[in-house]
Amino acid sequence: MKTKVLVIVAVIAAAIPVGAWNIAIGRTNTHVIARAADSAPPAPVAVSPVVSPVEARRRADFAAMQTFRPGYPFWQYVFTLHDGSIAFGSAIDGRLIVTFPAKGDWTRHAVWSDPALASILDGQQLARKVSDRRDQVAVLLEPVTGPVVDNATRGDALHFNARRYGPFLSEWGAIYERFGVPADIGLAQVIFESGMNATKRSGANALGFCQWLQKNWKRLNGFSPFPIDGRNQTTQAPYCAAYLSVLATKYGSFIPALSEHNAGGTNVGRTLINGEYLGGDDVRMRYFLGSRLARDLRALPGRTYKGVYRTYGPRSYLYAEMVFGNSYNVGNLIASLPQESIYAMRTTRPLSLAEITSRTGLSEDEVRRFNPALANRLPPRSALYLPSYVADVGPDIAFWRRPPTAAYAAVLDAFTHLAPGPEQWDDPSFAPVLSDFKRRFSETSTEEGQVMETVLTYVMDQAYTSGRRDLLAEFRRDDEVRRLIDSGLVELRRPGHGKS
Repeated sequence: MKTKVLVIVAVIAAAIPVGAWNIAIGRTNTHVIARAADSAPPAPVAVSPVVSPVEARRRADFAAMQTFRPGYPFWQYVFTLHDGSIAFGSAIDGRLIVTFPAKGDWTRHAVWSDPALASILDGQQLARKVSDRRDQVAVLLEPVTGPVVDNATRGDALHFNARRYGPFLSEWGAIYERFGVPADIGLAQVIFESGMNATKRSGANALGFCQWLQKNWKRLNGFSPFPIDGRNQTTQAPYCAAYLSVLATKYGSFIPALSEHNAGGTNVGRTLINGEYLGGDDVRMRYFLGSRLARDLRALPGRTYKGVYRTYGPRSYLYAEMVFGNSYNVGNLIASLPQESIYAMRTTRPLSLAEITSRTGLSEDEVRRFNPALANRLPPRSALYLPSYVADVGPDIAFWRRPPTAAYAAVLDAFTHLAPGPEQWDDPSFAPVLSDFKRRFSETSTEEGQVMETVLTYVMDQAYTSGRRDLLAEFRRDDEVRRLIDSGLVELRRPGHGKS
């Protein structure tokens, strides 16, 4: 069956572009507008409905993305258009402008969203080298369209996997939501990282659904009472979701939380410290200011400013933006594909693939669609996923198919209300707070509570056995870093540095 992946054009209003590097060093002042007269009647105060911390973070993150990276919707096209093209979009509102073949004549085989723009290339002698041609076309487009962004298209993986796994998105979304992660953000990361491929392996040995490093899956397995197979999407999803939930609570935002997945906690910490130095008032502004500084200093000739940006590279700069752009694709896929149920059982004894197919009437391929890691035999105490519940296989562990218990919901709500602050969370004095939540999640006696306890153990191991806290404290105190930032800002303000 052929499945068409639908893409809708999202037009985002009121884009607020980031200004040039003309930032006063130090924290910005808050301006207070005085009342015109003490006797004036107070304005009526609108009573807003109570919003959960998770939804508040989601709204604030999308608003910040619109402010600092208004072109982020462009990335939905990069991950849905077939491989083999170069796409150009607006950095102001993310609309798709044109696609060119990666190999071929750009003046004859371009696909323009607005055909009237095709005349921009009339009479132009385009560069032979594709990278030079991309720069040349950007220069030609920008006087007419405004700032542009371009990237090679990467949609083949999603087109292929959407046919096989797209019908499971609603179920996986319910898993993410159970851990306090909006489905559109959590699944957007999955589309970006793996295209939903359970067995994808990167050159760095990152594996599967959300592309955790193999060594991290092994470490997590050491803390879990049940085996975690890093090659099954439905097995991975709860742990990917729980980890993202913990990081988003730690930072108070999904934006740096996502970035930590790619760049690492130390790089994100340095980025936030630099953003604070530039005057960022909250975590989102600090992150976007610090990341932009890293990008622009890295683009300057030489390696003079490496002490500021370290290993925070171009992909790190774009990571959260690309994830948020893919959030459009999540809704499009769910709306365009019939969704299927996933049931889960914890096996009480070894089960062969032949026995599973015999008892369920499913083909081997269909069983493996639900269980990509399954070869010929499933060990005891493993999770088996099927389109319906089979009682004698083992107990029902599909927690996402039933409402959360009152106990689990209360603990998760209390956890997501924790005050954010990465430096506080990384301080060993904060460990008793997280340890208490580990206990409380465990005492809910639920599958999802067990996942949260396991992930918190893993997070605490990362925070309190690594040298990250000391590295960031040293970076914050380093006068040479401040001197480099000041010098870099002077250089970036000079004519000719249009990126800023």
